[in-house]
Amino acid sequence: MLPRSATASRKTGETDISVSVQVDGSGKSDISTGVGFFDHMLDQLSRHSLIDMTLKAKGDLHIDDHHTVEDTGIALGQALAKALGERRGIMRYASVDLAMDETLTRAAIDVSGRPFLVWNVAFSSPKIGTFDTELVREFFQALAQNAGITLHVTNHYGANNHHIAETCFKAVARALRIALESDPRQPDAVPSTKGSLKG
Repeated sequence: MLPRSATASRKTGETDISVSVQVDGSGKSDISTGVGFFDHMLDQLSRHSLIDMTLKAKGDLHIDDHHTVEDTGIALGQALAKALGERRGIMRYASVDLAMDETLTRAAIDVSGRPFLVWNVAFSSPKIGTFDTELVREFFQALAQNAGITLHVTNHYGANNHHIAETCFKAVARALRIALESDPRQPDAVPSTKGSLKG
């Protein structure tokens, strides 16, 4: 499998974002979005997927965090799609149940080239500190759409909203790690009867 790395950037009247990824990394990250809780979640995504990430974002945070979070998902998804190329030799599918204290969340992934998000996660508060909990879904919607992955996230139970959000990021990270691993039985094949995972 060739080295899988890519960069992407997005500049609009609302945000200016640059991102680079190394899929076959060690989980190192250098992330700065101006949104502290979001940086923490992206660090978890990198660490537990073993995808090295460098991500810098400047956004209209004087309005709110929405544009920064959504556009970061777009740029990160685009970088991942570029890095994966034809998606040749990958395991493609993964499902992970991830526990954190009182919380349990499942992430199931198909790196299919067909973007879709199923989101079964509810928060009991609109905020985690100053962060809008609804933006967790917005991030994963943008990531799935632009990375070309089918992503199902279900929170089975949990009481602490920080834990619920964090298990979403960690479960997706661990599922990505498995799904993007090289399949030793078909290292050069596109894992599809169609012969393509480009949508």
